[in-house]
Parts: sequence; C-alpha cells; structure tokens
Amino acid sequence: MIHTNDRIIKHKTGLLNLAEELGDASKTCKMLSVSRDTFYRYKEAVSSGGVDALPERVPNHKNRVDTAIKAAVVTYALQESAHGQVQDSNELRKRGVFVSPSRVRSIWLRHYLATSNCDEKRLRPRWLRRG
Repeated sequence: MIHTNDRIIKHKTGLLNLAEELGDASKTCKMLSVSRDTFYRYKEAVSSGGVDALPERVPNHKNRVDTAIKAAVVTYALQESAHGQVQDSNELRKRGVFVSPSRVRSIWLRHYLATSNCDEKRLRPRWLRRG
C-alpha cells in the first residue's frame, strides 16, 4: 500500500491501492473513470521514482504568443480600429513584427478588441454594408 499526505497525490495513490486490492487494473479504471493508459503511467512513475514522482506535471505552453508581439498587436489595433486582421498583419509585418492574420484575430478575441468593430458592422443597415 502506498501512503501520502499530499492532497493532489492522494487520488493517484488511491487508484493504485484499489487496483492492488482488487487485483484487476481494468476494473479499477472503469470504477474510477480513469483510462488504463493513465493508470499505467502512474504505476510506472511510482515504480521508477516512488511517490515523489507522482506530482502534477507543469503544462507545456508552446503555443503562447510572445509578450512583445501581443503588445504590438494590441497597440496597433487600438490605433487603427477600422482595419481587419489581414491588414493589421500586413502593417505589423512592415514594422518588423511577424504575426499571422489568424494570430492577430486570436489576440483580439483574448483582449476583447474584435467585438466593437464586428458589432458595429452587424448593426448597420444592409444597404450601408455594401458601400
């Protein structure tokens, strides 16, 4: 039996202890709604490094935007609010900030900058939108 006082690890050790008691990993995983892959990952971590190897892993933020790029997109969007995402991307590229139009849009959405222009276009009468 594996014992720990850490709140985060208790669930994982409880899963391993129950599997040891029942003698059936598949049945234990179904009871606790945990995948067998996760169970065997926990089991491997305990066998290789003990209970200390079970803490939560640090998330990998590989798709995060650099703060300098984010700041450039936000300041340009506030200066030129009438431009679209493609035009913003092209203008920022001329200034040396390389960012795709889809990334510009995601930064706008994260900072609540895209809604005012979209709402303004949507609320205009149809005959004004075409011209």
